[in-house]
Order: sequence, then C-alpha cells, then structure tokens
Amino acid sequence: MPAAVLAPLLAGCVLDADKTDMSLPEIPSNFKAQKAADAPAVSNWPRLFGSKELADLLEDARSKNFDVAAAYARILQANALAKSAGAALYPVLNGTESATRSVSAGTEHSEKPPFITTHSTNYSLGFSASYVVDFFGKNRSLSDAANLNAIASRYDRDVVVIATLASVADTWLALVASQDRLRVAQNDIQVAQRVLNAINARLQVGTATALDTAQQESVLASQRANVPALVQTIQQNRNLLAVLVGQTPESFKLRGGSLNALKLPMPKTGLPSQLLLRRPDVASAETKLAAQHASVAAARAAFFPTVNLNGTLVTNSLVFANLFNPNSISASLAQSLLQPIFDGGNLEGQLEGARGRELELLEDYRKAIVTAFSDVENALIAAQQTANHERLQRIAVASARRAYEITQQRLSEGTIDVVTLLNTQTTLFQAEDLLIQVRLQRFEAAVQLYQALGGGFTLEDSPGLVIVADASVPDQVPQDRQ
Repeated sequence: MPAAVLAPLLAGCVLDADKTDMSLPEIPSNFKAQKAADAPAVSNWPRLFGSKELADLLEDARSKNFDVAAAYARILQANALAKSAGAALYPVLNGTESATRSVSAGTEHSEKPPFITTHSTNYSLGFSASYVVDFFGKNRSLSDAANLNAIASRYDRDVVVIATLASVADTWLALVASQDRLRVAQNDIQVAQRVLNAINARLQVGTATALDTAQQESVLASQRANVPALVQTIQQNRNLLAVLVGQTPESFKLRGGSLNALKLPMPKTGLPSQLLLRRPDVASAETKLAAQHASVAAARAAFFPTVNLNGTLVTNSLVFANLFNPNSISASLAQSLLQPIFDGGNLEGQLEGARGRELELLEDYRKAIVTAFSDVENALIAAQQTANHERLQRIAVASARRAYEITQQRLSEGTIDVVTLLNTQTTLFQAEDLLIQVRLQRFEAAVQLYQALGGGFTLEDSPGLVIVADASVPDQVPQDRQ
C-alpha cells in the first residue's frame, strides 16, 4: 500500500504535542500465520460458501435484524444532533405579530367624576435577529464534533452488521453440523441394532453370552440417548436464526443441509496495513477520537469572550391601516460581550474532562488497532490448525472403520470375542461424530477470518479517515452508504 495512503491514518491528530504521546502501535509488515501480499478487500463473502439458503439468510439479517435497525436509528439520532449543533453557526431570525385590545378604567385618568372608560387597540409586527460571532471557533468545533460523531455512528452500524452476519453464519453452520451429527447418529443406531441382532442370534445357538447382549444393548442405548440433544440443538438454533433475521420462530422456515455440501473458501488477508482500512471498529475509534479533539477545542474556546449581535425591526400602530406606514417603524441594533471572569472552576473542569476523555479515546484507538491484528492472527491460526485437525481426524475415522470391519469379520470367524467388537464399534461412532465437530470448527474459523478482515467493509466506500493535523472537517454529514 502506498505510504501516502497510510500517512493520514498513522499520523494522528495533535492533542497537546508537548504533553501527549500520540504514537500508534507498530504496523507489522506481514501476519505471522500467513505471508501475504497485497490483496483486495473481502467482498460478498456470504455467497462464497456455496449455499443459497445461507446467503439469503445473511441478506435478510442485513435488512431485518433488530440490532442493525437500532444501529441505523442511532445514525438518525446522530444526524439530528449534528444538525442541531450546526445551527449555532447561523443567525437566528424570529418573526413576531400581536394585536392587543385594552380597556382602561376611567378612575385611572380622573380623580373626580365623570369617569370615562377608554378603549384602545395596538397592532404590532416585527422581526428580531441574533447572531453569536464565533471569533474563537467554539461553535465551529462543537459542530465538527457532532458531524464526526455522526460519521462514527455509521462505522458503529457497520460493526453491528458484520457481527450480526457472523452470528447468523455460525448459527446456521452449527445447525447444519447438528443435522449431520443426527444423520450419523441415526446410522450408528442402525449399525448397533444390526450388531445386537447378530449377537442375539449367536446367543440362541450358544456362541454368545447374556453379558455380550447386555453390553451391546448399552451401546445401542447410548447412541439413542444422543438423539434428543441433537434434535434440541437443531430446533434451538433454528429459533435463534429466526430472531436474527427478524422473524418469529413459528413463521420461520429453514431447510438446512450438510457441511459436506459446502465450499470452504479462505480469503487472502492482504497486508496488515490494509487491515486498518477494512475494519469499521478501527475507523469508528479513530473518528470518535477526532470528534473529541474538536470537543477539546470547544472547551478551550469557552474561556474567551462571547460576542452577541441582536437586532429588531418592529412596526407599531393603533390603526391596522397604518401598520405599514414608514412612520410606524422602529428598529434597534445591539452588541454585547460576555467574558467569563470567575465561575468556581467550571470551565477548567470541563476542559480537563474533555482532555481526559480524549486520552481515553486515544487508548481505545490504539487498542482497536492491536485487536484488529490479533483477531486476524487468531483466525489464521484457527484456520490452519482446524484444517490439520480435520485431516488427522479423517485418518482416525478411516482407521476406526477399518478396525471395525476387521473385527466384524473376525467375530464371524470366531477368532475374537464380542468385547473387542464393542470397543472398535464405540471408537468408530465417536470418531465419526468428532469429525463433524472438527469440520464445523474449520468453517467457523473461516467465518472468524472474514469477520476479522472486516467482512466486506472498506473505507474506500465510506467517509474518509479524519484524524490528521490539517484535516478539513466536512460542513455536512455524508449521506448513508448503501
């Protein structure tokens, strides 16, 4: 990646250059678990597993999930706050209109009778305007902070979207794996039943004992006992998926499938420096730090005088027809200055609090960067080791199946006892079930890697990085990304 692209990201903003260490964690040249060259951002990953049902579920979650909808609502709130904060940069103009009918008692105008009650009507139409001259940038800084927080809310929404998609994928994969385990368990039950039938046949002719029968019945019962837990897992994961896509379990339909029918794509990680442009949590932490930097500037500007300009233009008349006569017009223009002198340390406390919050967000930003690298490393390690684990477990299953077939043959020849058959049978059943669980872990590692890489998010399609010393803050909040 060109250095010019990374410079704004790594430069950081200036808090107090003589007091605050703004250095960021060292950016590695490669991930330890994978030597990778330049690679594009991960995109459209939900369809790379080869399941239309999974891809459709993820699209539904993107548009119907309640957490995603709530995150979008927070964007609307942040936009509204940004709009309110920006209003202080403009004059305030108000219009007034009044019509007053009054009656004065005669005793108010004369000490002796006759007392004559008087009636009068007064019409008034006017405009007033006020404007705070932002000499020291307080209002501009508050507006900038609100705009940046609005941008950060978009990144936060993307964080929720990615986490939701990963949760949907993991839940669906767990459901499919449970379906595979259920099919294997039901097949093992049939195998155990056939063995029991064979032992019972031998018992009838005196070549097997009641103990042999009881032991095989125990194996069969254990296999049957595994079924309810698997059925429970399937049903509960189906209900969880319904909630994740914004539906009630009763109206939710799901087919499922098999892990063996899925593809297992592994994305290219790219360079570690690219990761910082693909993680919305990093972008969010950075933008919030920039917003707080603007808040510090506003707290500092509060120590300086506030200049207010106020003007009024009013027409008054006892007769409505004269309301627009030039002689009915009166106007005023006033200027005032407010300089804080003593407030008991209120302004100092606000500035110190803003600086403390800025330091907190700086550490959050550093942590987000380090966490991003750690997430990818962990996902790469999981992907590599689960692949190795699956390969070894397949060897174990093949060996267990071969041993079971040999013991069946030897038992029919009468060269081994039933106990040996029971042991090899149990070993095979356990190895087959464990293979499915290991394969599930491998798929989950792939989802974890997609999530760690930003899951399709890229800063190139979003509001740009903003923490640079000479960055110009946008006057308007960018429109929401599609």
